[in-house]
Amino acid sequence: MKPIILVTNDDGIDSPGLWAAAQAVSDLGELMIVAPMFQQTGMARSFPKSEDVGRIRKVIRRIGDHDVTAYGVHGSPAQAVAYGVLELCPRLPDLCISGINYGENLGLSVTCSGTLGACFEADSHGIPSIAFSIQAALDDQHSSDFKAIDWDPIRKIVEKITRQRMIEGFPKDISIFNVNIPNHADESTEVRMTRQGRSNYSVFIKPEPRDFASSYPLKTRMDVALATTDPASDIYALFFDHVVSVTPLSWDLSFRYFIDHPSK
Repeated sequence: MKPIILVTNDDGIDSPGLWAAAQAVSDLGELMIVAPMFQQTGMARSFPKSEDVGRIRKVIRRIGDHDVTAYGVHGSPAQAVAYGVLELCPRLPDLCISGINYGENLGLSVTCSGTLGACFEADSHGIPSIAFSIQAALDDQHSSDFKAIDWDPIRKIVEKITRQRMIEGFPKDISIFNVNIPNHADESTEVRMTRQGRSNYSVFIKPEPRDFASSYPLKTRMDVALATTDPASDIYALFFDHVVSVTPLSWDLSFRYFIDHPSK
């Protein structure tokens, strides 16, 4: 029996990155493509409520020489995964692939990421997952006008990492691998195991004096310094060494000190 691979994202059902991911893993299992109907960057693992939540639209797209059925869900990335698992998949998926996201998900930004939010939702159902993100300008990360990209070398990286993980399995206590791919990466680019960086990677800019009654989405800027970045981190690997970063993550966010030292 072929494994079921749930393919999702946070950029929406029309994102070329979603379809690049689906094509990359299409030979590795039976695909179930379920993604938000529209752009949902930055939604983390949220479950918003609205009149449209839970509406599902069937979408037919072509991968290679055959048509593939996908589903666009009105909701967040986590909601797309939940509906996919509970209503659309014939059985529990064996793996979830989230991405390929326009914009890297590094450091503390993983808690904001809809790409990772989909993975954490998959993990809550007992499904291991891999998040794939590519380096992109901040202005491109919330857009539905998707920038043209040469997906071929990226697909090969996604296929290689996914195939390896499906063969080797997931180590104990690791439920998610967070993969970030730098600009101009190809099959020869180093793939490095990293730890999650401590910084936000990008930060909000303090607004100028303004009218509080008017809408004002906060603007962001990059905030990376060589001197303060851990050389073993995901940020250092991608931003300074320009290699593919693979960061193992766990559902367990507990701080170990008081568990290991209960008398403190």
